[in-house]
Amino acid sequence: MNRNSLSMIRDVQSPNQTKGRLFVLDENGAIVFFCFTLELPWKENQNFISCIPSGRYKVKKRYSKKYGWHLHILGVPGRTWILIHEANFVRELLGCIAIGKNRADIDGDGLKDVTESVKTKQALLELLPDETEIVIRS
Repeated sequence: MNRNSLSMIRDVQSPNQTKGRLFVLDENGAIVFFCFTLELPWKENQNFISCIPSGRYKVKKRYSKKYGWHLHILGVPGRTWILIHEANFVRELLGCIAIGKNRADIDGDGLKDVTESVKTKQALLELLPDETEIVIRS
């Protein structure tokens, strides 16, 4: 039975964006996957303009027409529909978490973006059970 879980560390927070690292941990706590994350900046957990609070949350795989298979973070105080999905730029986010293989300023706006987001999401989904948890630390 796959008991892998997620751990996310926010390592750079600015007025424009929050950058971090996401790890898949096996049942012994060993890292089996790593990628970069991109989120909105912290603005007191306000809908559509802020990243979510640090904490421990349940996560379920979910399918939608827009993102295909992705991850849904449940139980975020005052928030709904917080997803982990493909996106390259912080301007594409409304509170969700984008994931990618590397960080780079793709569009030349001076902000670091994440690369290869679709491939990264596919690799992540293959390693996770249908339900797991994520621990987010700032």
